[in-house]
Parts: sequence; C-alpha cells; structure tokens
Amino acid sequence: MTTTPDLSTAAWRKASYSNGDGGECVEIADGLPGIVPVRDSKTPDGPALTFRAAHWTRFVEALRGGSL
Repeated sequence: MTTTPDLSTAAWRKASYSNGDGGECVEIADGLPGIVPVRDSKTPDGPALTFRAAHWTRFVEALRGGSL
C-alpha cells in the first residue's frame, strides 16, 4: 500500500542550483523522516515528487561528483 505524505506543513527551500531569474526553480523540503519532497517553485500548489532520503543523497552525490 502506498500512502501520500502530508506536506501541508513542509518548510520548503529553493535549491542552491536554481537560477535567480525565475526559471528552473526547484524547491526541497527538509526534516521529513525518511523522505525528501521536491517540487517546482513556480507551481507550489502543484504536485511534489518524494524520494527516499538515501536515494536522494546518492543522486546529489552523483551530481556533485560529475557522474550526471
């Protein structure tokens, strides 16, 4: 069974690699046990993707390491 996490109280922050002119704005919510929600800041009421925290960590490490 898959459940949708309640993100109504999530504290969103803009990703450091989002550009400053209103485009490519990714927001991430921290502090939710075991998951990392990600959304498009231009549509804050739209859907959010959720990733397992360990998978998100590996993704970010691959970006930083130049693998992606």
